[in-house]
This record gives sequence, C-alpha cells and structure tokens, in this order.
Amino acid sequence: MKREEINIRDPFVLTDNGKYYLYGTRSDTCWGEAFGFDCYVSSNLKDFDGPIEIFKRPDDFFATTNYWAPECYKVNGKYYLVTTFGGDNFKKGIYVLQSDSPTGPFSLYSEKLTPENWTCIDGTLYFEDGKVYLIFSHSFEDAFDGTGNTDGDFCIQEISSDLKTALTEPKVLFSPKDASWAKPVPFAKAEFGIDGDCYFSDGPSLVQTESGKLFMIISSWSVSGYAVGLALSKSGKVNGPWQLLDKPLYPENGGHGMFFKTVDNKLAFTLHFPNDKYAERPHFWYVNEGNETLTLGDEI
Repeated sequence: MKREEINIRDPFVLTDNGKYYLYGTRSDTCWGEAFGFDCYVSSNLKDFDGPIEIFKRPDDFFATTNYWAPECYKVNGKYYLVTTFGGDNFKKGIYVLQSDSPTGPFSLYSEKLTPENWTCIDGTLYFEDGKVYLIFSHSFEDAFDGTGNTDGDFCIQEISSDLKTALTEPKVLFSPKDASWAKPVPFAKAEFGIDGDCYFSDGPSLVQTESGKLFMIISSWSVSGYAVGLALSKSGKVNGPWQLLDKPLYPENGGHGMFFKTVDNKLAFTLHFPNDKYAERPHFWYVNEGNETLTLGDEI
C-alpha cells in the first residue's frame, strides 16, 4: 500500500536490517475502545506492506482504551514496544511489551513504569552512559481530580536495563509553557472543565546529532494549533538543563513526531498531518542541523 493510505497518529519508525518498520496509534480507535497495534514495513518509506497486527488485545486484558504512541526498540536482540495504556478504572500510564520480531506478536512485559497516581502518556526511551531513561508527558488530565499539573510537564525517570521496572521517581525537565511559541489550549474550559491556563503536551523524542548536540522535540499547542517545538540540552546530557527554542520545527496542524536514521544513515523526521480525526497520515523529511537548531529539509 502507498503511505498516503496509512491512517495513523503518532508515527514511529524503527530502522532495522535495511528495512523501515512503521508503528502508530490507530486513528479509528484513538478516542474510544481500542483493540491493538499494527506495523507497516517498507524499504523506501513510500510503499508499505501491512497493516500487520503485532498486538491483539486478549479477552481479559486490563487496558481497554488509549492504545497510544507505540515506540519499538531493539535491545539485545529482542524488540520492545513502549506504549500508553488506559482504562475505566485506572490512570493512563506507560508500559512495555516484548517480542522476538519487529512484526510481533508482542505480549505484555513490564509493570506500569509511571506513578500509579499520575496520568502519563507518550513514553520515549533514551540510552546514556549505560543507563536507560524514560521521558514522558505528565498530562494536564490530573487537574480533573485536583492533583494539579496544568503545565503539562515533561518528566524523566531512570528505568532498569531490562526495561521492566522504574528505578527512580520522576523529575520534571521542563514545561511547554516555557516555550515562547506555546500557548494555553483555548478549549480547556469548554472541553475539559479546567479553569485558568492549561498547557497541552505530548510526543517527546530525542536525538544526538553528529556534532554532539542533544535535541528533544515536543508537541504542544500554538497560535496555529497543534505544533512541534525543539529543546536543546545545554549540557549535552538528557538531564539538561534544557533550553526551549523560539522557532517551532513544525508550526501548524501536525504533531507527535520523532527522529530516526535512514538506511543510509541520514537523519530524518516523521509526524502525523493533518491533526484532524480519521484523516491523519505519516509524513517524512530529511533533517538539517544549523547553529544550535534543527530544520526540516526535503520531504522523503
């Protein structure tokens, strides 16, 4: 199938053995009951085989909604799917599934990695100095039950090398409100019943460039709607401190992107566009590094 036919949110690409494995949130079940995850396989990012169902919800599975943002990592010959799960009786959180193949089948592998009393979405991994870090969004949804956090903080915690358990308590890295381009969501009161400023956040992804600089992308709300911004670690390390850059990487109606390397080792970027229900499609660009920033180059 052509990539224009793929209807997913939150695209994630694993480059492995000369092929591209594309994962994402099923658009048709994103906002309601959910049943699984798929993978699409390509050699050129234009023509894909799939969808291949890599995880099918078991009849007695604990999570029934919010099957969001699957990210696949190859570690020591195994494949790990870091994803968000939700349900009626517990707060959304980050879990890990495991398989022997990038096309599954995957099965539940870890305990809940994020705090039980937090609403957390969109986990991504970063490997640094022999340690594994989970970075995620602490959702403004916790304001619903009075626990606050309308800032949509991006948080970090160390997890075990086998990706099974959290080793540390979460630490706040920064909030999208610190970015000059990010604005409070204009529908916080009407849609969520939240008074005051409320900042949306999701889709963190990190990349260390050939020059040694460490960048993170985030998605939040701008004057033009859903957008992707950049942060730069001033220390070159994942714990920062982080500087939010003034110019968005992608400014309007598209989001939840990630960086990956092409089969010929070029830095690339993907996100879903448009940010309209049931119309989302993955798009791909080469990435250019400038003076302490990144910009999108030619579309792939």
